[in-house]
Amino acid sequence: MRKAKRCCKSFTIDRSILDYLQRTRSSRSRSERVNELLHRAILEEQYEALEREAAEFFAAAGETERAERKAFAAASHRSITREGE
Repeated sequence: MRKAKRCCKSFTIDRSILDYLQRTRSSRSRSERVNELLHRAILEEQYEALEREAAEFFAAAGETERAERKAFAAASHRSITREGE
């Protein structure tokens, strides 16, 4: 894990989280383990936001494509109808 400039803050943490940290920290300090877990949580949250953004983008693109496809089909139909006359 990268070493960054650190500052002391005080947070209230559930007892179950403290117990989990104690069980999973290995040779690292609780602070290092908390920082590792928070970094993971931040990355996960960012990925979720990107997924939502991509879903919104492609949903909007789908609506545009459907409108364009419908307009192309209508123009093709008019063109074919004119040729048959």
